[in-house]
Parts: sequence; structure tokens; C-alpha cells
Amino acid sequence: MGNSKITLVAFMLVFLLITVLGAFSIQSVDALTLDAEKETIQLTEAQKKEIGALQKDILEKKKELISKYVKFGVMPKEKGEKIISRLEKRYEKLQQNGFIPQRDKVKKKHRQ
Repeated sequence: MGNSKITLVAFMLVFLLITVLGAFSIQSVDALTLDAEKETIQLTEAQKKEIGALQKDILEKKKELISKYVKFGVMPKEKGEKIISRLEKRYEKLQQNGFIPQRDKVKKKHRQ
């Protein structure tokens, strides 16, 4: 009876070790894949101009939408200005990165 308990505990420890090591190896492979993608993606100047023009149009439309919400009283002016400021900063960041979105941020899941 004592021998079967030891075997069961040993099995559980091995299973736990394999599970933990497997999770680490998956995470490291994902990180390597993201790094490799980041290094290989290069846009030409023409592509940057095209994407930049689209992003600028999107920025202007979003700013127009927020301004309408403020004008119609849906949101306070301060909140609208804060949102517009954030949108402009995001556009500047994209511009600095050659209009390649940064994917290295890991979003945290909300616990319920």
C-alpha cells in the first residue's frame, strides 16, 4: 500500500513538471516568433506613405466623431480633448515605428 502511494506521488510530480516545462517552452517559442516577425517586417517608402495616408484619414474621422459627441452633449469637452490627445499620440507612435503596429504588448485578461 505504501509503495503505491509513493508511485502515485511520483507520477503526479512528473506530470506537474512536464506541464510547467511545456508552458515555458510554448511561451518562449511565441516570444521568439514575435521577435523574428518584428525583425523581418520592413515597409517600402511607398507603402509607408499609403498606410500613413489611411491612418491620417482614420485619425481625422475619429477626431471629427469625438468633436460631434462633444458638440451634441454626449460627452464633456475635457473627456473629448483627452481622447483626441490619446489618438494623436497613438498616431505619432505609429509614425515613429514606420506604421508597423507594435505587437509586443500582452493584454491582461480581466478576472470576473
